[in-house]
Amino acid sequence: RADKARQPYRATATRQQPELRAIVATLETIAKPTVAAIHGTALGGGLELALGCHFRVADAGAKLGLPEVKLGLLPGGGGTVRLPRLVGAVKALKMIVSGAPIGATEAHAAGLVDAVFEGDLTTHAVNFAGEIARKGGPFTPVRDRNEGLKQADLAAFDVEAADLARKARGLEAPIACAQSVRNAVTLPFDAALAAERALFVKLVASDQSRAQRHLFFAEREAAKLPSKDIVKRRIARVGVIGAGTMGGGIAMAFANGGYSVILLETSHEALQRGLATIDRNYSVSVTRGSLSEDAKRQRLAQFKGSTDYADLADCDLIVEAVFEDMAVKKEVFGKLEAVAKPGAILATNTSYLDINEIAASTSRPQDVLGLHFFSPANVMKLLEIVRAEKTAPDALATSVDLARRIGKVAVVVGVCHGFVGNRMLAARGSESEALLLEGATPSQIDQVFTDFGWPMGPFQMGDLAGLDIGWRNRKARGQKAVIADTLCEQGRFGQKTGRGFYLYEAGARTPVPDPEVEALIRDKAAEKGIAPRAISAEEIVERTLYPLINEGAKILEEGIAARASDIDVVWVNGYGFPIGKGGPMFWVGLEGPARIIERLEYWHQRTGKDVFKPAPLLKRMAETGSWEAGG
Repeated sequence: RADKARQPYRATATRQQPELRAIVATLETIAKPTVAAIHGTALGGGLELALGCHFRVADAGAKLGLPEVKLGLLPGGGGTVRLPRLVGAVKALKMIVSGAPIGATEAHAAGLVDAVFEGDLTTHAVNFAGEIARKGGPFTPVRDRNEGLKQADLAAFDVEAADLARKARGLEAPIACAQSVRNAVTLPFDAALAAERALFVKLVASDQSRAQRHLFFAEREAAKLPSKDIVKRRIARVGVIGAGTMGGGIAMAFANGGYSVILLETSHEALQRGLATIDRNYSVSVTRGSLSEDAKRQRLAQFKGSTDYADLADCDLIVEAVFEDMAVKKEVFGKLEAVAKPGAILATNTSYLDINEIAASTSRPQDVLGLHFFSPANVMKLLEIVRAEKTAPDALATSVDLARRIGKVAVVVGVCHGFVGNRMLAARGSESEALLLEGATPSQIDQVFTDFGWPMGPFQMGDLAGLDIGWRNRKARGQKAVIADTLCEQGRFGQKTGRGFYLYEAGARTPVPDPEVEALIRDKAAEKGIAPRAISAEEIVERTLYPLINEGAKILEEGIAARASDIDVVWVNGYGFPIGKGGPMFWVGLEGPARIIERLEYWHQRTGKDVFKPAPLLKRMAETGSWEAGG
């Protein structure tokens, strides 16, 4: 009976569950040899459990790792203390701080596993254990082994740890992981284990870990299909229109995911340039060791170049990545309508334009949606999937599933100018320029952002992306940004021209403050009658990030984003919002919604700008503590 079947569960549910550290410690006390057979993935507690055994064997396809750092934690079951005893302090440091798994072959070479097998792992593991038993003991538990510690070079370790700390940009978990691995070298085992536990307890209660755990679940929530019952369309061949920077990157993303790709351009010369760039990009990966020559050849074999739309007739998905102009995009979709097979998904990579208008220009609006990749598209994880008014549910579900297959973090959003990410970016950008006119410098503002935890500030990011992109968009909408527009009129588009908000030496990406730009800012301020003043870091944060949050609340209230956590996923994965703060909407809870509203109202009263007028949903969130309060 069902009720009787549930009784054992109820009877044991209140018992204290065994703790991982205790299980691993018990394993180590077993006198008989213990062998962990690793198949599939041994991550986190799974690997720590295996480290409690005397020996470890693995299937050739197994992956091993300690990914807790990605949740703002360190391995809490003795992983930071046992792993260095087998693989050495520096190797353990790299594995634990990166959180990235390694393959069985690498694990064997490092000393983490004792044998790697092909075929039936259970049979091989039993035979391995039998051979070990026949040879006899003693069998030394990992806690008492020190081959990985004998050659420990603390000076080299500290150099590596310092480099990792710099790259961590204020994240606490990587620093704690490094300290715990160092403890494994310098402290007795039990003392190092106790120190690991203390660090774990501190991290698990931290705001940063809460933020990172929030994002972990937010990404999974965002990637859920609209309905499990929807039959997805079959995607085998993908067409990409446009072989420029964005189109080439999109084509690479699909090829990397195993899809055949037809790359279309208007001329043979443009097509060859695009294919040559793709070849160079793969060659860079080969040089870095992240791709083999064989893999490069296989990837390139998946591409077919064309200048004829008729060659797209067999494609199941076609993505246009042409000039950001409505007339041009409508022309492309008109040509696609004549050649695309029934049921093919027609996607636009537009960053701003109205996808409902694009879809309405076709006779099959149910097949049209937005796939907004971020540049470089073969590297950046985020994919905004834009659902138009008439997008069919199966087209949307197919796109969400496809994003997962090509390794992207997908977020479904609605149609509005700029969707989620770029619409919020505009709110930040307008105030960044206003701060320049009032007395701040590009380097000062960018420094505030990097101190906050961003990889770069708004002006460095603009130079990297290309100032001309925003310039074209502003002109199309009749908008102005006096400093950025003037720079573009002077041909200063950023890194690609060697000059933007900063100067760049030939072949370098390091921004150098430019006195000419600072003089230009002063001149434009004088023309507007603005007297320069000292501007604090606090004001920069309030005037750039608070309006961004405010716009996010409006987006959520309008239903453009389904969840506040979706906005966080967009901004962390697409724009570099610090992961340790959980994304802009999660950060509201850390910063305090009441304070944000109070400062928005202050700046609204002082400037009269609508970007500072608190959104109704933000006010409700301050009252209820939940973004869901607005529905």
